[in-house]
Amino acid sequence: QYGYSLVQLLEESSITIDQSTLYPLLRRLEKQELVTSSWDTSESRPRKYYVLSDYGVEIFLQLKEEWLKNSKELYGLLQGEDDHEAD
Repeated sequence: QYGYSLVQLLEESSITIDQSTLYPLLRRLEKQELVTSSWDTSESRPRKYYVLSDYGVEIFLQLKEEWLKNSKELYGLLQGEDDHEAD
């Protein structure tokens, strides 16, 4: 994906991010070797495309697993809260 298409993709998922915020984040992710980039100069305007690196995929999967675990635990706590409210 290139930067602007990432903004559109996020907006379709109801996540609003300004391009001026996204590009520094992409550069930081690239510095951390979580994404790689390449230039496409085949069109009239060159575009920089970003792809998750193998390391980026590995980190994404770890974070996703952690997020799901935490979400389940929080859901359990909230369910317990509902039980106490009924008392």
